[in-house]
Amino acid sequence: MDVIPLDDPTDEQIEQWHAVLVAVHAAEPAGDPAPALEQTARHLMGAEGRLWAAFEDGAAVAVAELRLPGGRGADRPGEIDIRVRPGHRRRGLGTRLMAVAAEGLRADGRGSVIAQVLAGTPAVPFLESHGFVCVLTLSGLLLRLDDLPPHRVPELVAAGPAGYGLVRWRGAVPDEYADALARAKDAMADLAEYEGLPWDAARVREMAEMVAKRGDDLYTVAAVQGTTVAGFTEIVVPADAPERAAQYDTAVVPEHRGRRIGIWVKAAMLEWLAAERPEVREIETDNAGDNAHMLAVNEELGFRRQRESCEYQAAAGDLPPGPGTPA
Repeated sequence: MDVIPLDDPTDEQIEQWHAVLVAVHAAEPAGDPAPALEQTARHLMGAEGRLWAAFEDGAAVAVAELRLPGGRGADRPGEIDIRVRPGHRRRGLGTRLMAVAAEGLRADGRGSVIAQVLAGTPAVPFLESHGFVCVLTLSGLLLRLDDLPPHRVPELVAAGPAGYGLVRWRGAVPDEYADALARAKDAMADLAEYEGLPWDAARVREMAEMVAKRGDDLYTVAAVQGTTVAGFTEIVVPADAPERAAQYDTAVVPEHRGRRIGIWVKAAMLEWLAAERPEVREIETDNAGDNAHMLAVNEELGFRRQRESCEYQAAAGDLPPGPGTPA
């Protein structure tokens, strides 16, 4: 078996990578649908990190991606994603890819790495056997817009709290709201507890740039008082599969909670998408399992639970040594 880097993947290598993803998704019916080949290609060509694939008899049987948020050398956890064809598991392929990716992680000076996997799949014992610890449980939910009662969204928008206004933007945050949005993102304590990196205006803009680089569209609706962002919600509409949008962050600043701002901005987002992107028919989201309030908001809107996944984290020093590294 050969493990090779794919820092500049060819069309054939992209197709091989995609075939691995399709095989993995087919074996995990509770997961998301497999991406289209065009999505895989765009993702790999715009990847900010490192890519590797394991080949047997000229065919890719396992792939690994090490994402490096913030660019090389940033003081943030890396993100790792390893996929192995079901028929080739338990042969050490995942461990070899983990070792190669760990070497890349340490070479970049990252102190830790995170991975998200579906609960109840072979990925869970695999990660735990390599020093990963579950730091967050996520409930995956799906909203089918055709199931919404016709008057539900307008009623929620009209019932917004007094003293607040709604603003919205597509793409990068306007300058006058950049710092305030970053402060609102810091309200997501369930993420900050283990990521340990505060949001600032530069990181907010970086996230928007990453979405734009993929060719996707980022939509944001915020509840404001002047230039203070009291709460916000974000939706990303994929370029190649706009029928299913992805919910990104939603948060309400602690001192503004208890006013139904969360459901207000979400309803305003649905109203905007209906006018701006009527091709969107479903929205998927993940909620921290202990975030009872946001789960209740989403279920009130009509989201229904589809799956459960876990965020795992490991220190770089606990990962297996790379090839040629003394034990």
